[in-house]
Amino acid sequence: MFQFSNNLCAVVTGGSRGIGKEIACRLAEENIKVYALASSKESLKNIENITNLYPIQCDISSRDSINDFFQIIEEENQSIDILVNNAGIHRDNILLRMSEKDWMDVIDINLHAPFHLMKHALKGMIKKNFGRIINISSISGTDGNKGQSNYAASKGGLIALTKSLAKEVGKRNILVNCIAPGVIETDMISHFSETIKKSYFERIPLNKFGQPSDIANIVHFLCSDEASYITGQTFYIDGGMSLN
Repeated sequence: MFQFSNNLCAVVTGGSRGIGKEIACRLAEENIKVYALASSKESLKNIENITNLYPIQCDISSRDSINDFFQIIEEENQSIDILVNNAGIHRDNILLRMSEKDWMDVIDINLHAPFHLMKHALKGMIKKNFGRIINISSISGTDGNKGQSNYAASKGGLIALTKSLAKEVGKRNILVNCIAPGVIETDMISHFSETIKKSYFERIPLNKFGQPSDIANIVHFLCSDEASYITGQTFYIDGGMSLN
């Protein structure tokens, strides 16, 4: 059993399904007040009536929507202790055929949004001299991937952002870490053909795809008191895929 500080408040983006839902529910089980953000009001129905979990509609591609959310936080006299930047999208295509909109949409959600969310959350963390920020990247962020130059660039940028911020706020007892999942069984891979799935599977030494719970497990640990001397790191949760 890991230990957690009392009266913690967390934000998990993309918290209504897949990896985000698993993370939000796991933190809520530790008596942490969790705001689970999602852009779709419909998807928030997936996490209704869960103890300690508060579904919030928020379009993180919109600066106004982010500002409105943190206004709610202030009105409730809350500050954020844990921020998990999980939300992400992909718009795959080879570079020569990639539209500027597809490039910008991915960068906006996967990199710009975490930047703005961290700026907001850090204000309260610095005052309390405590904070945990966890960014969900991807092995594509270091290995690259054909047809995913926008996605890989955004996830690689998130790893670099994690390292830089960790150096800036470490003295404030704010830990900033990154998780780089491999192929996880979520809606994001549902569009993959069987041929693509087979090609990925063959690169994984453990001979299986990951589950959302595999990512939630490491987030759970990084938010605990036992992880208090870990910052600026990227954890590859990929069944050994990045070894190839």
